[in-house]
Amino acid sequence: MSHFIADDGAKIHVRVSGEGPPIVMLHGWTSSHHEWAPLLNDLNRHHRVYRWDARGHGGHPADNGDPPTAERMAQDFANLLDHYGLEKVVAVGHSMGALTLWQYIRDYGTGRLSRLCIIDQSPKLLTEPGWEHGIYGDFGPEKAHELMTWLAEDFAEGVLKLTAFGLNERAREKYLAGTSGWERSRSALRAQDPSPLIACWASLTAADYRDVLRRIDIPAMLVYGGQSNFYSNDTARYVAREIPDAILHIYEGSDHSPHQWQRERFARDLLHFIDAES
Repeated sequence: MSHFIADDGAKIHVRVSGEGPPIVMLHGWTSSHHEWAPLLNDLNRHHRVYRWDARGHGGHPADNGDPPTAERMAQDFANLLDHYGLEKVVAVGHSMGALTLWQYIRDYGTGRLSRLCIIDQSPKLLTEPGWEHGIYGDFGPEKAHELMTWLAEDFAEGVLKLTAFGLNERAREKYLAGTSGWERSRSALRAQDPSPLIACWASLTAADYRDVLRRIDIPAMLVYGGQSNFYSNDTARYVAREIPDAILHIYEGSDHSPHQWQRERFARDLLHFIDAES
């Protein structure tokens, strides 16, 4: 595991592997660089892959740096590009990672990026009158406050409830049945420091990147789960309409992590997208 020091003094851990043009992969909330491990056999043959643990994530001890807000993580991404001297980067962001990339584009533009891959995310998580493309299609201030209460009382269970009681009925059934997969997730979440992750969540739910989508002037590929826990296919189609000339893939049968449920297909789609002529 390598690392770089962000401009506020925080140590950001990064795993680097493979050879070739750079891909930087940004994981989802409460996850880590391990999220991308199943894809490496395919990607490392063609690319040098950079996988970070976003600040506050990956089980690394907290330091004196800033909390992991969307703005700070976008700045960390800029610091990563500077540290490794990267240009013409293929940037891949899942969930929180997608929000980080949209924040980066708002703050820094697309000049150092060549292509963008967004996985199962909405540009605005909270819903409101006239905006139904956020979490569940129905996640307004009251539900957001309820979740923050759950997270404060029992962080791990709050995260699991957010995932289970959404649009994916299979997830709800397995959560209520207490299957082994949910137990493993519960144990992993309980091993993490909740404070920075709760602060991170508050930042993500406050963000609104709808204005950023039309400013994306590089090729973009979107991958959404057909049975996402959080977003309907209408949300996927909205994002595809807003980003000029975006390519949309909906992986039927997959939840919020379509790149993990259909690994071979995702690796194939990503490599084809990278190699396609603009």
